Amino acid sequence: MFDEFKSAFQRHNNAHVQLIIINVTIFLVFVVLDLFSWIGGIEFVFNFVYKQFTIPSGLSEFFSRPWTLITYMFAHSMWDIFHILFNMLVLYWFGRVFVEYMGSDKLVALYVLGGLTGGISYLLIYNISPGFFGNAGMVGASGAIYAIVVGTAVLLPNYTFYLLFFGPVKIKYIALFYVILSLLYVRQGINLGGNIAHLGGALMGLIYIKQLQAGVNWGGWITATLDWFKDLFKEKPKVKVTYRSEEPRKSKASKKSASKASQEEIDAILDKISDQGYESLTKDEKEKLFNASKK
Repeated sequence: MFDEFKSAFQRHNNAHVQLIIINVTIFLVFVVLDLFSWIGGIEFVFNFVYKQFTIPSGLSEFFSRPWTLITYMFAHSMWDIFHILFNMLVLYWFGRVFVEYMGSDKLVALYVLGGLTGGISYLLIYNISPGFFGNAGMVGASGAIYAIVVGTAVLLPNYTFYLLFFGPVKIKYIALFYVILSLLYVRQGINLGGNIAHLGGALMGLIYIKQLQAGVNWGGWITATLDWFKDLFKEKPKVKVTYRSEEPRKSKASKKSASKASQEEIDAILDKISDQGYESLTKDEKEKLFNASKK
């Protein structure tokens, strides 16, 4: 099982599965911690840890735990299995389509942006009209997932899912159904905080794709931050210094080697397109790919 999880994090364009593994792992850790805390009569341990993943409603309490704006989007209700089940199913269906066209980096960026927008929307609305809310905290990836649902529908409105009992349905109608349902629940006061977060995430999904289509990547800073963290754990190559008195002339063998290196560059560029999408290429990489296509 560990090898399968490790393999999932090494595959290209697999961010939707990686996010599901992270969410499910955190949920199972909480299940085990809750069980042992209950058996040992130390429930306060579980409550303390779970609190670090719950975004509070009050601003003063939030400022004492600001990291919950990130952690809440990776935790789920411990007392409703369908909360995480439905979230992960929707993340898989829509995330698989999204990474196929936009790449893993942009999926992760949209997930984080949707979660941030959902959490901020919850905090703002609660502190403007606290009388409408009955809960004192929020967990769940729904805001992030709504961003992916709406973002995918804006990107590929006529993409079709084949649903049980319904047959072929275009995803723009599925996304519209989700948004209307959250609007109705807000009006009825059902899970008010959660549905406010849903709508905030949905709005971010719309804006994110529209900005990408205009040539602006709102999630670039997220991708850059994650790449920086990944580089911290990469093994640094050993530097080998050599000295040459003069540069030898290029022979036929060296020209052949250069041609091979050029092909390796093209392969690396194609891998980057598969992982991150065509838009991630630099001007130099696009020019190399264009020149190679004319050979």
